[in-house]
Amino acid sequence: MKLLIPDSITLDLSLPSGVTTSEYAVDKPLSDDQTGAEAIVVWGNTAEQLRDTAARLTAVRWVQTLAAGPDAVLAAGFGPDVVITSGAGLHDLTVAEHTLGLTLAAARRLNLLVRAQVGHRWAGELGGNQPVHDPTAFRTLRDARVVIWGFGGIAATLAPYLTALGATVTGVARSAGKRHGFEVVTQDEFPSLLPETDVLISILPATASTRHAVNASVLALLPARAWLISVGRGSVVDESALLAALRAGRLGGAAMDVFETEPLPVSSPLWDEPNVIITPHAAGGRPVGAAELVLSNLSAFLSSGALKNVVER
Repeated sequence: MKLLIPDSITLDLSLPSGVTTSEYAVDKPLSDDQTGAEAIVVWGNTAEQLRDTAARLTAVRWVQTLAAGPDAVLAAGFGPDVVITSGAGLHDLTVAEHTLGLTLAAARRLNLLVRAQVGHRWAGELGGNQPVHDPTAFRTLRDARVVIWGFGGIAATLAPYLTALGATVTGVARSAGKRHGFEVVTQDEFPSLLPETDVLISILPATASTRHAVNASVLALLPARAWLISVGRGSVVDESALLAALRAGRLGGAAMDVFETEPLPVSSPLWDEPNVIITPHAAGGRPVGAAELVLSNLSAFLSSGALKNVVER
């Protein structure tokens, strides 16, 4: 059996007998001698390369993406008989850490402080004596109400960080109940949370049903002090509605790591909004435990066992 490995990551794999690997470039077509492979690991591939791979890998039976969201692989056109497994869990630590950083940056106004630093201006209005509690603005995680939309592995890692700093965290998912010690509600109850929310964190995946889920209606329910933190997929946020809410003063700000178009075009007005923090899809990018997941699923694949993170489609 031949397993294709991307040149975008180094994987230390102790392969079982009978399995060989072949490294391929994630931005170039596969070589002719690679097209008979039965399995492939995907990480950082261009959309064009993935489409070409899906068309030419006629013997492929398993695709392992290291991305938490399998949307790019699903869009490539692999046949319905091909098993696709995601990298869910590989990015929990890194994305949670980045999300916490964005949330704290918003609370402590680092966006405005960095702008002042670039302009060589001592922003005295942002320092010195500050109110312990400001009901008109998000200034601290202490006693803050945080809602996480998309309560999976990343949220389960992030939520304790937030509560350690004094926040109350509520999750939103397809089913209600307690998860990892946190209250989780369904989307039906979600709107009732928003008027008292200080921070709305979106970790939703890219699906047909989540496109522009964070829209004008959702933003209108948030108080003017609230911040949006977006670290899931860019298609989830209606950027035009977000811009309108920011410019009208109906939203405190937004810290965004993902966008509808990436890289974010130079012409995007989001760049110039003072209360928008932009990071270049930097939250993940380091799949922790990738080799272990590949080897576990390879073993299951060879023995016709149950693979981890199988994507339903």
